[in-house]
Amino acid sequence: MVRRRKKKKRRKIEEEEVKLRLPGEGEVLGIIDEMLGYDRVRVKCADGYIRLCRIPGRMKKRVWMRVGDIVLVAPWDFQSDKRGDIVYRYTSGEVRELEKMGLLKDLI
Repeated sequence: MVRRRKKKKRRKIEEEEVKLRLPGEGEVLGIIDEMLGYDRVRVKCADGYIRLCRIPGRMKKRVWMRVGDIVLVAPWDFQSDKRGDIVYRYTSGEVRELEKMGLLKDLI
């Protein structure tokens, strides 16, 4: 007897539904430069600093990150030029929207 798996239906998200998250006060855009392990990554930020950032627990297993991904970084209160937390990872469609707005000129 052969068991068959059910196919999962994928929902398509219309572009009007997506609300783009922009950098707020105290946040900066960055690009992942290197994966260091132990939930740490090196991020080249738009303000010119290279920060050692950590991936918070709520994102560890749900949001997979790779080298070259565009992320939103919240620098720490102390050591703000060296350390930070990753707040959000942008999808490819959101990256295109950021490019249209001209926010990625500092990174690339």
